[in-house]
Amino acid sequence: MKAIALLSGGLDSTLAARLVLDQGIDLEAVNFMTVFCTCTNRGATCLASQKAVETLGIPLQVFNVSEEYLNVIRNPKHGYGSNMNPCIDCRIFMLKKAKAYMEESGCSFIVTGEVLGQRPMSQRRDAMRLIEKEAGLVGFILRPLSAQFLSVTHPEREGWIDREKLLNIQGRSRKPQMRLAEQFNIRDYPCPAGGCLLTDPGFARRMRDLMDHDPDFSLNDVHLLKFGRHFRLSPKVKVVVGRNEEDNQKIETFSQAGDVLLKTVGYPGPVSLLRGEADGTEMERAASITARYSKAKGIEKGEVQYRKVGREEEKSIFVSPLSEAEIQKGMISE
Repeated sequence: MKAIALLSGGLDSTLAARLVLDQGIDLEAVNFMTVFCTCTNRGATCLASQKAVETLGIPLQVFNVSEEYLNVIRNPKHGYGSNMNPCIDCRIFMLKKAKAYMEESGCSFIVTGEVLGQRPMSQRRDAMRLIEKEAGLVGFILRPLSAQFLSVTHPEREGWIDREKLLNIQGRSRKPQMRLAEQFNIRDYPCPAGGCLLTDPGFARRMRDLMDHDPDFSLNDVHLLKFGRHFRLSPKVKVVVGRNEEDNQKIETFSQAGDVLLKTVGYPGPVSLLRGEADGTEMERAASITARYSKAKGIEKGEVQYRKVGREEEKSIFVSPLSEAEIQKGMISE
């Protein structure tokens, strides 16, 4: 008998997979990666899930579903959590993807590491039922860690899985999982805080601002939210200012035609990116913000050089670094 394990690489999904493997099920791990994941290696793969399958000794398929997932973020049927996390719609989306792969690969059911009551939005009993129904998977999702608190699933009814060997973990405490990890000699697993940027308050503010001002945002726009300091100059114009050399490099990497790159002359400082059609006042303000975060912040006036991406021509503007009070007015997120 063959099944699919949704494997984030966290402790719960790793333990769930191990419990099913111990019942003789042939298991294949699947990871659906998005631009909002925090456990990726330059966007190529999920490091946590890769490490988990090495521990478990099972194959892994990683699918980057970032582009499709943007539609889930734009209009989640079941709303957002405490930040910009559409957890119920996210789960439905991922499980529909898993169902399609299950059918394509000839597998019989899906295994997840969900724990009843652990997450307030998507792991309530009623939410789990709703998610199963909307994903078209009623009875075909096995949750080994909490199975004894949940309805009997198809693989249990068919005798593929022994329900007595499944567990009765519920709630937010991680102690039962940690004890089980020790028993299975599973070590060096990720912390339980979660790996989704949409649950982070700072990132959520940036995401909300982007959606408010540009409902047709792109994947590139989202990548840009991941680094630097962000400022809103007008409904159509924003500025991203690098914090360090790594940020500076990424800002240049994700700049695109029409953007403006700014940098102070004669003083070390950040690379800034202006996105949107800016007038002279907004360009001057972007330059003043750039000067504020450079070594020129203490001088009366400094030179800031700027150029449009895709053009060689550079221009200069002389500005006073913006005051701290003025900086705070336009800041979306530090």
